[in-house]
Amino acid sequence: MKPLLFVLIVGTLAPSSVELVGKEPGNRVPVLLELFTSEGCSSCPPADSLLEALDMNQPVAGANVIVLSEHVDYWDDGGWKDPFSSAALTSRQRNYGRRFHLEGVYTPQIVVDGQAELVGSRGSQVREAIEKAARRPKAPLDIVLAGRDSTSLTAQIGFQSIGGSDGTVFVALAESHVESQVGGGENSRRHLRHVAVVRALVPAGTVRAGESFSKQVNLSIPPGAGKGGWRVVAFVQERSSGRVLGATQLSF
Repeated sequence: MKPLLFVLIVGTLAPSSVELVGKEPGNRVPVLLELFTSEGCSSCPPADSLLEALDMNQPVAGANVIVLSEHVDYWDDGGWKDPFSSAALTSRQRNYGRRFHLEGVYTPQIVVDGQAELVGSRGSQVREAIEKAARRPKAPLDIVLAGRDSTSLTAQIGFQSIGGSDGTVFVALAESHVESQVGGGENSRRHLRHVAVVRALVPAGTVRAGESFSKQVNLSIPPGAGKGGWRVVAFVQERSSGRVLGATQLSF
């Protein structure tokens, strides 16, 4: 271990005819998992695989696990520059480090609903944290795709109230599935797979306790990306504690 735009391509529909709404399946409570990882870190592939399994299998009763793979850039000087790494995601992880009173940041690290952090490859502990997070109710959020073209999309984010806390609304654009052949560093010659790889994570606005929220967010589509599909993830974090008050996603 070592010391973060969503694109929708829906057939051939014209932008004006595209409308998708994010809904949580059944009565499951959304739980946001953020994995801080790097292709330069030899300890990270097991955590990447765990995230993929949680995303695909949804093994925790009562929880709708929403995952984000956030690639940091502080491994990029170790012989392999992670093509998905971002200084902004490193900054986000460091903010968590200060919030959790850690001596430093590390990979792989999973943050569950902004409230618990743990080593990202420890499956049983991660599932226990998900179970705990799923016991807390969440504010319902909606996402509607308002328009798109080859270089950008517009997502409409809305919800009625976040209850008794002020929050910041975030929107992420992530590639659903990517693969990479690593040419150097600790994972040299390994073929790696990732899910929900964040390509942009932007604050969409702030909302006060008891208020509703509605805003269109424009997101850029990275050139050449998206062959494995896309996700738009929206979530609200309590400003005082970082706790996730609501989350939802679109996959396409």
